[in-house]
Amino acid sequence: MKLTIVGASGFIGGALLAEALERGHEVTAIVRNPEKITITSPKLTVKQGDVADADKLAELVTGTEAIISSFNAHDTPTYLKLIQGLANGARKAGIKRVLVVSGAGSLEIAPGKQLLDTPEFPAEWKGGATAAREGFYWLREQNDLDWTVMSPAAYIFPGERTGKFRLGKDTLVTDAEGNSKISNKDYAVALIDEVEKNQHVKARFTAAY
Repeated sequence: MKLTIVGASGFIGGALLAEALERGHEVTAIVRNPEKITITSPKLTVKQGDVADADKLAELVTGTEAIISSFNAHDTPTYLKLIQGLANGARKAGIKRVLVVSGAGSLEIAPGKQLLDTPEFPAEWKGGATAAREGFYWLREQNDLDWTVMSPAAYIFPGERTGKFRLGKDTLVTDAEGNSKISNKDYAVALIDEVEKNQHVKARFTAAY
């Protein structure tokens, strides 16, 4: 497939880029600082761009089959500007399939109770988690797009690719001890699987060990 990854130089974006190339996909990586992309491949094209600029984004993604976005922001207005730019850029380019890396904060730990709203949720993460939640709420109203949002486990860390994890939808996935974690490489496996299989179109899903 021809894929575009926005934010491909980041912690998750870099893992997504490596996974997609390993599977043989043709990838356009859109980043603010192209020099941060250290992977080389005949199937990789690196372009400089800003996801908030819908017109420019549409030019950069023309011809791609799906856009994967791995941007983040620490406040809601900035996040909404970015996700709206992403959606409008996709529309202008005639691309319906959009996949977004989100946060774990909006996952439920009990019916009607989200992880973000618990007293234990780290204060330093609340700004970004709230922004990601509001972006998810906005995106799920965009019925003209075949969107997917993927929330990680509560703890996502730099680690090995095992290819073994469990999937969920809107509820935090935990192990027998109550832990919720996944490596960035296995997160990438789950999201590139979704690109290829389209099992969660117009839905959110999550993955954890």
